[in-house]
Amino acid sequence: MPWVVCPGPESSAAAVQTARSLATDLGAVVSQFTADEHDEAVALVSHLPQIMSSLLASRLQGTPLHALSLAGNGLRDTTRIAASDPTLWVQILGGNAGKVVEILYGVREDLNRLIGTLEEPLAPGARLDLAQLISEGNAGQARIPGKHGGPPQAYSWLTVLVDDRPGQIAQLLTEIGEIGVNVEDLRLDHSSGQNVGMVELSVLPNKHDHLIEALNDRGWRVLQ
Repeated sequence: MPWVVCPGPESSAAAVQTARSLATDLGAVVSQFTADEHDEAVALVSHLPQIMSSLLASRLQGTPLHALSLAGNGLRDTTRIAASDPTLWVQILGGNAGKVVEILYGVREDLNRLIGTLEEPLAPGARLDLAQLISEGNAGQARIPGKHGGPPQAYSWLTVLVDDRPGQIAQLLTEIGEIGVNVEDLRLDHSSGQNVGMVELSVLPNKHDHLIEALNDRGWRVLQ
């Protein structure tokens, strides 16, 4: 977990070192920012995701259930934090409103640009502009630090079908451990209308084919 130490004008060197030592003893990754740098950083990497998730989830109010039945991991991933406590976020957003609103101005510009393009999707350059918007997202996503705060790293994904009954996911992970492959990330989903679950796993690319072969040999149903 990251900790940020933000010394004030009257903070002594000893106090700063005590705070850093406490964080280190608790297993945290310690950074030192000014208070203004901290507020600007969390506005982007913490507060904006909450706002965007909540705004997206709010569009689901009143949506027919037959439409929501088509939802997959994309919608679940992007709305997960929309379930956060409103009371807590009223305080957080109110306390950092200045930094948050500066970022929202930029988001508004991007939305206006996208709306303008989609209003005339066949206009010259429209498809190029859409591709550029998506590519800009690719570039930003690629800059998010990887596991344990290290540099970004590409992983390979595979999907394993499991029976929707107790113990199946635990058994799958146990056998992956026996195979000797480390799971970098895991997502769960269900196949619509079927009594089967889908476990999406990410592994290092050089372990991908080996894991698929080993799981198939053990009788698991693997989708590539």
